[in-house]
Amino acid sequence: MAIRVLVVDDSRFFRNRLKALIESDPELEVAGVAEDGARAVEEALRLQPDVITMDVEMPVLDGIAAVRRIMSRRPTPILMFSSLTREGAQATLQALEAGAADFVLKRFDQWARDAAEAGRELCRRIKALARGRRPAAPPSARLAAGPSAAAPLPHAAWRAVTAPRREAARAASGGLAAVLIGASTGGPAALQQVLAALPPAFGAPLLLVQHMPAAFTPLFAQRLDALSRIRVREAADGDPLVPGQALLAPGGRQMTVETGPGGARVRVREARPGETYRPSVDLCFASAAEALGGRVLAVVLTGMGEDGRRGAERLKAVGAEVWAQDEATSMIYGMPRAVAQAGLADQVLPLERIGPRLAAKA
Repeated sequence: MAIRVLVVDDSRFFRNRLKALIESDPELEVAGVAEDGARAVEEALRLQPDVITMDVEMPVLDGIAAVRRIMSRRPTPILMFSSLTREGAQATLQALEAGAADFVLKRFDQWARDAAEAGRELCRRIKALARGRRPAAPPSARLAAGPSAAAPLPHAAWRAVTAPRREAARAASGGLAAVLIGASTGGPAALQQVLAALPPAFGAPLLLVQHMPAAFTPLFAQRLDALSRIRVREAADGDPLVPGQALLAPGGRQMTVETGPGGARVRVREARPGETYRPSVDLCFASAAEALGGRVLAVVLTGMGEDGRRGAERLKAVGAEVWAQDEATSMIYGMPRAVAQAGLADQVLPLERIGPRLAAKA
């Protein structure tokens, strides 16, 4: 049975283009189209598609509002189309927070240059979402329902009040040098939920690798920082690993770990030819295995593909601990499945238990 797709875009040209690309795959069919967000909500309820592709900027009702309404009435995997502008990145992150599953860049130059490859990638994303889990509620609702969602004090207040406890936690830390977290599709919402569960006195540094373009990661780091009681910021080359602080790998580049006379630091470099993922979970994990040995806890969250499996192998070889998100709570059970099926996961946990377990660990 074909996977049924609802295409939503205010451009007739783009709707027709998407329809042709999607229907070039025999496993997919376009169940309907909509030219604005209000119509998209109506068609989502009427047609009950398997996947929806959604533009952000549309008349009558924008894509973000449409995502919220669809996810509250009939949760459906939604693939957003995003521009590379700052405004486009901000809107896409808001759509992901509202419940959208994933996004692709709306780059007409790339589509014109290699339409066949762009079409294959689009169809691959749609099929992965259709075969993945349908979220029961938008991430914001899941966060609000959890024990970690008690209204936090502003950062300045948290950090002033908890500074003594944070220093005590650092001193008492049993040698856990870093917590590494890798994610892809579904990762933005999953990372929010995990980090929101961590106390401000969290006693270990964190390194976060989320597959995301360069224009998105500074804004995503700011969003995570605002939602968390620990510090979160985009990593810069030479940043030290500091307990209670999370460094997010910059999009389009690679973040690794090294040790020296001043302690452990991250290195941020340009991606090299042949490196599929930019940033790469494998590269970050493998460098941590070499630099920090077994004093690492690595977590592989929801995501498409197998990035993280080879890095987890390197970590396990030096005695590090590895966790994987379970299938039931993963948007796409690709990356964590690869780790679990390879026998590399010490624990396979539902998303809602990962943050509290981390909080108790460090």
